[in-house]
Amino acid sequence: MRVDVFFAPHANAVLQQTLALPEGSTVADALTRLGAASVGATWRDAVHHAQTGALGLSLWSRRVELGERLREGDRLELSRPLLVDPKVARRERFKGQGSKTTGLFSKKRPGAKAGY
Repeated sequence: MRVDVFFAPHANAVLQQTLALPEGSTVADALTRLGAASVGATWRDAVHHAQTGALGLSLWSRRVELGERLREGDRLELSRPLLVDPKVARRERFKGQGSKTTGLFSKKRPGAKAGY
């Protein structure tokens, strides 16, 4: 069975590796195979961090554990931790832009309150 593994070591960079695994393989098996392959230091570091829990693991954006079984065509993703909470970032962006120039609120009815 074939499984695609994705990892973004930093912003604007995505690495992809396709693995051929036997049926019934788990996420841990895929990481072991990826770590043993000569695919570069970045992948080896990513596998080490994923196995120790420093990176998140997901299948098609759904969090999984090392014991999860893989199926043909799965997309295994190694995810870095978030640096900023997305809700806080959005709130700060909105505060900086103001309600008059922001997306949905930029076109308002004449005489309407700001933000409506």
